[in-house]
Amino acid sequence: MNLTLQQDGASDIVKHIDLEVPHNEKRVLMHSCCAPCAGELMEQMLANGIDLTIFFYNPNIHPKREYEIRKNENIRFAEKMGIPFIDADYDVQNWFTRARGMEREPERGVRCTMCFDMRFERTALYAYEHGFPVITSSLGISRWKNMEQINDCGERAAEHYDGVSYWTYNWRKEGGGARMYDIAKREAFYAQQYCGCIFSLRDTNEWRESRGREKIEIGETWYEQKLT
Repeated sequence: MNLTLQQDGASDIVKHIDLEVPHNEKRVLMHSCCAPCAGELMEQMLANGIDLTIFFYNPNIHPKREYEIRKNENIRFAEKMGIPFIDADYDVQNWFTRARGMEREPERGVRCTMCFDMRFERTALYAYEHGFPVITSSLGISRWKNMEQINDCGERAAEHYDGVSYWTYNWRKEGGGARMYDIAKREAFYAQQYCGCIFSLRDTNEWRESRGREKIEIGETWYEQKLT
């Protein structure tokens, strides 16, 4: 079913999918990792009449300049869509404390589980304190992530709070993954070149150097440019 909607100050939003929120709820708190991953979720939830609020809690992102760019891109799009945006704490030292001893763990390993747990725990707590019955996250739309790992962390966080459930919808299906990139290009989002944490940045740069490529330059790549 396709339905074109108008939002205040926003481009036309096309409804590509019919969404069913758990327990037929209409109010959702969505943990967002970045604007490129969140864009498809934001548009489709809005097109389905869901009362959506964005929760930005990502103390893993390093350095602070990268964190601010990603956050501000998400704020920019949320304002365009007319979606409330919760700017949570950047308690990076807490994240480093939790990551101690996991510095050389691979992507999708136990360090990532710790990271998802930390972010979803805070999201679930906020949802419980502010009357959101459902939480979800944009993390799972990325093909670089383990969706089962993310959903396990989300469900585990929600279990701590009565009346809060985690929505495990597969946002990649029915063209969602492709539309994620289409929206990023349309909106000229900042194109981050690594997952986010200092260890991901290190590993990505080591991989680049092994192939004769230059290290990542923070704040230099945007989706209107042709990525190599």
